[in-house]
Amino acid sequence: MKIQVLDTTLRDGAQGEGVVFSHEDKIQVIRALDALGVDYIEAGNPASNPKDQVFFAYATEKLQLMHAKLVAFGSTCHAGCAAQDDPGLRALIQSGAQTISLFGKSSLLHVEQVLQTTPEENLRLITDSVKLLVDHGLQVFYDAEHFFDGYNDDPDYALRTLRAAQEAGAQLIVLCDTNGGTLPGDINRITQKVKKAISLPLAIHCHNDAGLATACTLAGIEAGAIMVQGTINGYGERCGNADLCQVIPNLELKMGHQCLPDGKLPSLSKCARLIAEIANLSMYEHSPYVGRSAFAHKGGMHIDGMLKDRRSFEHIDPELVGNSRRYLVSEVAGRGALMTRLAQIAPDLSKESEQTLQIMDMLKQLEQRGYSFEGAEGSLALRVLGSLDRRRNFFEVLDFHVVSRKPENDKNAQAFVKVMVDGQQEITADEGDGPVNALDLAIRKALTRFYPCIGRMRLRDFTVRVVDSEGSASSVRVRVESTDGEHDWATVGVSSNVIEASFIALTDSIEYMLMRELDGWQ
Repeated sequence: MKIQVLDTTLRDGAQGEGVVFSHEDKIQVIRALDALGVDYIEAGNPASNPKDQVFFAYATEKLQLMHAKLVAFGSTCHAGCAAQDDPGLRALIQSGAQTISLFGKSSLLHVEQVLQTTPEENLRLITDSVKLLVDHGLQVFYDAEHFFDGYNDDPDYALRTLRAAQEAGAQLIVLCDTNGGTLPGDINRITQKVKKAISLPLAIHCHNDAGLATACTLAGIEAGAIMVQGTINGYGERCGNADLCQVIPNLELKMGHQCLPDGKLPSLSKCARLIAEIANLSMYEHSPYVGRSAFAHKGGMHIDGMLKDRRSFEHIDPELVGNSRRYLVSEVAGRGALMTRLAQIAPDLSKESEQTLQIMDMLKQLEQRGYSFEGAEGSLALRVLGSLDRRRNFFEVLDFHVVSRKPENDKNAQAFVKVMVDGQQEITADEGDGPVNALDLAIRKALTRFYPCIGRMRLRDFTVRVVDSEGSASSVRVRVESTDGEHDWATVGVSSNVIEASFIALTDSIEYMLMRELDGWQ
């Protein structure tokens, strides 16, 4: 069955703590979602703020979408107000969107305590608001807010609100688990009852306050809903919304439904990362399906099983969602994990060769010093190539020093760097927000003259961890994640000097990029 997808990342997702989208951000998100192939994009509430009003005026006129339809979100008219006089409904009509998500109350608790009006007046608000929008030629999705809680309190009244929207001309009823506390079995049971009582198609909209948004969404589909609503990466108020990066592949790969156009599912991981980047939020790497750890194998027995049959420890092929399989080299992984990496780095080595054993010993010694390569594939490749005398010398840092001073402004540190490339020296300096930032900028500034591609590179994440217990003299492990906009990689450095550890990780990161860019290394 075709399941329609409404993405509300730009509306419900933007209500999540720390999530802010600018005008340009919204355009990028819409283009990404349209390319992914979602059916509807709920792009904001034009009645809530001037920014959304301006955005809808631009988006409905200028954006030429290939697949998706823009949706404006708003509420029924205010109690005691005629629908035609309500400023919120006027904003929806003037937004330019042809589809409206209109929310209203289905719970008597909210009718009486939040709206502070009567049950009959609430039914009028729903009827008049939906009818006004329909009379203006708009498609109306009626969002029954707090529906499942309202149904549990008073099922007859909750169903009356849906019938009011249906009789006024709504095209779709959205059953909302707004508080996110309903269990999947109850979602299924109640949705089935609604399907028998209402002739309109149903959508399911779940929040994740009990950690069950994905399960509840799937339960709603099993009970007869034909549309899912959620956000990319599960962004949303409080604990977030149903994560479409989990919902969509579960529906397509596990339940046999089609959500996206043919061939679009492998774009899901890239879309998730792009939207996390636009939102300026770190990607949760343990996220099912799209996280880097979703198909990462570390335990020796797991890796041994995977090498024999990938079905032993993977529920799907990661390429189906645009992800990739990773084998993590660590003290618990054994030689099998190393061989999977050596197959890419040095395919001529065998499991029993002397050089392989030497590499294993080298990695164990480095791990004793505090290195960890399981999430630092860049440094692992460089160390292995170095031990084999196959590491190309792209550059040499002859000297560097960093000056940090009392913070008086954003630029509170300076770094000076001398590098040599093919016999040519370059001396440069830069300043940054802290010594590591200054050092990073200075090194890349010095090398960009020789390798312009470095201009595409930037740090995505930077973490420091103490690896022994020597107080302020402790060794630290610095892990750097970098990106060139298309590929991501990680490197690591260890030292009792945090600047030196950062320097090792930073230069490894640059060298790894050059190896990929100039030598075609994968």
